[in-house]
Amino acid sequence: MDTLSYKTISANKATADKQWVLVDAEGQTLGRMASKVAKLLRGKYKPSFTPHADCGDNVVIINAEKIILTGNKWTDKTYIRHTGYPGGQKSLTATELFGKDPARLVEKSVKGMLPKNKLGSALFRNLKVYVGPKHDQDAQKPTLTNLNDLM
Repeated sequence: MDTLSYKTISANKATADKQWVLVDAEGQTLGRMASKVAKLLRGKYKPSFTPHADCGDNVVIINAEKIILTGNKWTDKTYIRHTGYPGGQKSLTATELFGKDPARLVEKSVKGMLPKNKLGSALFRNLKVYVGPKHDQDAQKPTLTNLNDLM
């Protein structure tokens, strides 16, 4: 009986195989790209996926200013925040947020697809978004990944 017993391997921070992944956002639809990036950050594409551990990859997104929003989302989609004061609700359209910083638009969409707990905060720190083709993670040698090849 002992010869057939298998142990389920649970990955943790020490045993996780974390890679650096480079994603080019040029021509990508924002929500579709964000959901695949969230899966990469979470580690769902790995056979050693563990729901309660940070076993995902570090993701670098370049060309954040070249994303696509379909339909009328540039004018109709609003991002709402609150200052904390009475009557302090502020809203920005996608165009206004994109005008201020295109990287924030990508960051907000990916963050909304991560878990809303301490693990989600830790996973979000593994994401780097850059406007333009240059990035600061050359020393990590990230591998270019085509998101269209992922399911």
